[in-house]
Amino acid sequence: MVDKAIYQTMKRDINVSKLSTSIELMSFFKRPDPESKTISRAAEVMEMSLILIQTRVHQKYKRSVNVTGLLSPNALKALTSASGCLPHMQPPTCSSGCFARKYRSINGNCNNRNNPRWGASNTALVRWLAPNYEDGFSQPKGWNSEHTYRGFKLPLVREVTNKILRIANKTTMAEDNLYSHILVEWGQYIDHDFAFTPQSTSQAAFQGGADCRTTCQNLNPCFPIKVPERDPRSSINECITFYRSSPTCGAADQGTDFERLSNLNCRQQINAVTSFIDASTVYGSTPVQERKLRDYSSEEGLLLMNTKYKDGKRELLPFVDQEPSPCAQEPNITQNERVECFLAGESRANEVLTLASMHTLWMREHNRLAKTLHKVNPHWNSETIYHEARKIIGALHQIITMRDYIPKILGSQAFDQFIGTYEGYDETVNPTLSNVFATAAFRFGHTTISPRIQRLDENYKEHPTYPSINLHKTFFSPWRIIKEGGLDPLFRGLLAKPAKLQMSSQMMIEELTEKLFALTNAVALDLASLNLQRGRDHGLPGYNDWREFCKLERLETKANLRKVISDLDFVEKIMDLYGHPDNIDIWLGGLAEDFLPAARIGPLFACLIGKQMKALREGDRFWWENPGVFTSAQRNELSQHSLSRVICDNTAITEVPLDAFRVGQYPENFIDCDQVPGLNLLAWRENPQQGSCGPPPQIENGVFVQCASSGQSIISYVCHHGFHLLGPEELTCSIRGWSSDPPICKDINECENAARPACHSSASCVNIKGSYRCICSDSYLLSEDGHSCTGNIPYK
Repeated sequence: MVDKAIYQTMKRDINVSKLSTSIELMSFFKRPDPESKTISRAAEVMEMSLILIQTRVHQKYKRSVNVTGLLSPNALKALTSASGCLPHMQPPTCSSGCFARKYRSINGNCNNRNNPRWGASNTALVRWLAPNYEDGFSQPKGWNSEHTYRGFKLPLVREVTNKILRIANKTTMAEDNLYSHILVEWGQYIDHDFAFTPQSTSQAAFQGGADCRTTCQNLNPCFPIKVPERDPRSSINECITFYRSSPTCGAADQGTDFERLSNLNCRQQINAVTSFIDASTVYGSTPVQERKLRDYSSEEGLLLMNTKYKDGKRELLPFVDQEPSPCAQEPNITQNERVECFLAGESRANEVLTLASMHTLWMREHNRLAKTLHKVNPHWNSETIYHEARKIIGALHQIITMRDYIPKILGSQAFDQFIGTYEGYDETVNPTLSNVFATAAFRFGHTTISPRIQRLDENYKEHPTYPSINLHKTFFSPWRIIKEGGLDPLFRGLLAKPAKLQMSSQMMIEELTEKLFALTNAVALDLASLNLQRGRDHGLPGYNDWREFCKLERLETKANLRKVISDLDFVEKIMDLYGHPDNIDIWLGGLAEDFLPAARIGPLFACLIGKQMKALREGDRFWWENPGVFTSAQRNELSQHSLSRVICDNTAITEVPLDAFRVGQYPENFIDCDQVPGLNLLAWRENPQQGSCGPPPQIENGVFVQCASSGQSIISYVCHHGFHLLGPEELTCSIRGWSSDPPICKDINECENAARPACHSSASCVNIKGSYRCICSDSYLLSEDGHSCTGNIPYK
């Protein structure tokens, strides 16, 4: 403990500082990064400021303390403002209008009216257990090579890959006799719907400026994966590049109360997408993403489609606006023949062909539904059609995940134990994604990926023109969809071929441990090592701490481990590497456990996944079964729909399994698409509101949707992003006409908002209609985040 006199001295010294640390740190962020995000950059500046202040306190007083306890509220506010964190730590304002009651926000704000940031994008992952950092604040597990746990050093993650996890491509893979490979694909796709932890925006060390791509030293944010001796890569690389995840601007409770900023005890990580199962993979998780994906020229509420290419007569995703984009290209093509990355609601859509195909499928399903809704309700405007179609697509993602996917992973017994039947929305349940779920438990599916992407013809045989292909050749290669047969051969392969069966002797394929992203990275990555290193980066507690959290027995000896891992050779390898069960990385420990009955995971991951999925369901005000979200007739129609039906409606495939996730033989286990139940949108038919008011008044720079309450016709207005509403949010039709004049949407002058600065202090702000522009002086360049300047930024 720090005695009172020394504490007061430190507090006085810190408070009189000019807090120039954040400005000083800006010089470390010199390189623009195409994926940099303002919130990540600001959070890193803020955290490094606290670390430097903490270091200086330690150097002067030879004591380690939580420096946020030394900073006054005014000093903390100055720090958050200088770093750029301030606008991201303010609570959102929640509308009480009909529009907000009827449709979820794109960024997840205000789903919970009492806790509006729960589940929202760009907020902190929640902690179910306190993190275990080596310095108690920020340093990852394994950062200090001499640090020991229970008397043992942690093994290098690459050593764990080599000795336990990696299997050669030539190995005869065990196949899942129950489930098709589309089970694996849905797991990856739906994971991207609710989890994305962005990595550091800087490619260079904050102190010293070492390039993270070449250094093998642990220099924040560089946390390279060391390559051990006798590793197949050791003659080529000493380490594999790894960037730490970006920290959050605030504490785990989202830091919306400056009086509680002293709770910033340790590093937390961001979830950049909404936690909800809401099809953000289709629509994005921010207003900016959403605007890029919509076709505003359409009267039918459509999403944008590719204007250059088609898949037969069917649509493809549009291209990103970055040219050239980082996606791989067909060999020997000219510049005019380039195929850029596809644009979808989630930035990882191009990672592998089958994932890009799933994104394309759901874009087509939205447009199919929107066109039908337009016919069913010709009086609906494009805004209503778009939001109704989006609402249906979100519900289908929830149904397919919770009804068809999760029970197969957990097994029926664990599903009933941890999730059970739906009993309605519970506003006390926090749906925010947990760190352990996103970083470890839901990554179980990586061990079920097959080494080849299967492409089949109309008879579900190997495609004669576009045969199956090794997985690594499909990473970031959207050109193969356009020039090699489109979606149909890929979906036939997903439906008819089994998933790889996870076994202790066959964990992760060589395509993922030795060739991950080999087409676009100078040095191929290793997914197994990345998962282990990410868990250490996030300070996840060890295997036994999580078993205790789940009320499972702590396993303290080799004999104890054999109770849950029947493969004795596997137990020996784990103990040789880790020394004690407490030290086992949570991702590896969860994978190692024997499956529960009729499940594809063991008891620990069943607990963690089950707890999270229940929270995602119970804590979502817009869950499809929550009364008032849909009518009973609409819920009945939604329950008829399935992934098989979506494939039938949006590809040229005419025969499918009734349950897309069940693997079967063709043709005996396949049925014609006309036998697969679907969705009758007549349940969404509404009669035009009758009355004496005439058509609803239109407004510039905004839209409206029609609502009804107690037989009254209500119009709810919302402004486009960059404008705010002046006047009544809603108009009601009565016998005397509309209740008032319509509101107007006034341009927001972001440059005048001192509480939420639009541009970093390194740039000047200029307001434009509906937006703003950050401008740098002649000596500096605007970073690709659009908010700050890069270069040797002078101290101010």
